[in-house]
Amino acid sequence: MKNFSNNLFWDVNPDDVDMEEHASFIVQRVLEYGTTEDWNYILSYYGLTRILSLALQFRSLDPKALAFLSVISKTPRENFRCYTTRWLNQQHWNY
Repeated sequence: MKNFSNNLFWDVNPDDVDMEEHASFIVQRVLEYGTTEDWNYILSYYGLTRILSLALQFRSLDPKALAFLSVISKTPRENFRCYTTRWLNQQHWNY
């Protein structure tokens, strides 16, 4: 965990986070809040195929992170679970 930005895992004990066991948590946190260096690290560690397979199952993901991953993996946004789930949970109108 020393390879990541200090602020990325501020709310958890970095010694308790395992790169394999908590792969989904790490990938989502890096996609939403990480730096370019953090992205390059998980890309070299997990590879784009594994990152994509994890991200396809996320229930929520920042729209910018979704667009980024969609473009670099050449995967339509509609294939991501977080994209279809977003339409099911629309907010009420604010009058």
